[in-house]
Amino acid sequence: MTPATVFAYHNVGVRCLDVLRAGGVEVRLVVTHEDDPNEKVWFASVAERARLYGIPVITPQDPNTAEAIERVRSSAPDILFSFYYRRLLGPGLLAMPRLGAYNVHGSLLPKYRGRAPVNWALVHGERETGATLHEMVAKPDAGRIVDRERVPILPNDTAREVFDKVTLAAEIVLERSLPGLLSGTARLVPQELAAGSYFGGRRPEDGAVDPAWPASRIHDLVRAVAPPYPGAFCQSAGKTLRLLRTFNTGERGAITGHPALLARGSELHLRCADGGVLRVLEAEFDGLPFNADVMRARYRTDLLALKNETTTP
Repeated sequence: MTPATVFAYHNVGVRCLDVLRAGGVEVRLVVTHEDDPNEKVWFASVAERARLYGIPVITPQDPNTAEAIERVRSSAPDILFSFYYRRLLGPGLLAMPRLGAYNVHGSLLPKYRGRAPVNWALVHGERETGATLHEMVAKPDAGRIVDRERVPILPNDTAREVFDKVTLAAEIVLERSLPGLLSGTARLVPQELAAGSYFGGRRPEDGAVDPAWPASRIHDLVRAVAPPYPGAFCQSAGKTLRLLRTFNTGERGAITGHPALLARGSELHLRCADGGVLRVLEAEFDGLPFNADVMRARYRTDLLALKNETTTP
């Protein structure tokens, strides 16, 4: 069995650890993160999965300290993997294993290198994404590509739904590529970095919606940050309207330039500035659940105009 050290976190980390174990890899050490108490943890625990396998686990704040590097070295890995681990691995770690160091990234590299690739793909209205297995080098997500697996992004998919697809794609691409990596026969292809872009992390305030945007742009942002992510929002009458889930059927109305919430029977709709109409499946207004019945009871109207009171990022 080939000895390995695995740096991993999140659902991709759990599933890829399972792939390695099923593929006959001897994982001698798992390096992961302590969960952040300020973060909503909705994903599976790599530490718990490793302990089920009886694999030692460490959680250094910085994997590149002399102490952490020595712990990895003492596990004598022939190959190193990183699966959604949130820290860059330095040259002291990358140069250690004789069979190389490899990462699974949640996009079709070279597109969407960097942080939050699934969320950024939705923000930009992409129709597909996937998982890429690539060689790790000093620059993030820039190494040679081993293999990629594509998944579709459907018009009303949320980030969580796409992330679940990407998790499966990561599992597939790793399982398919593992024999070649372990035998040293995998064919690696250099990335054309100019064909993609690097993106940074996202913050809750990046969910700000400008009501003057067209329907497609609003919908893409809403689904990109839908729960369990922080959600999209705008301001109306000095209060915060959180748009947590919308559905786009392609409906278009005759009125343009006047964004508004519309109560239609039991349904709440958002009429956008370009005439596009989105159904609002889940929303909060001033911190409370908001729907068509609540709007009628609170404001005695079927139409609530939205004004641009939010500074867009």
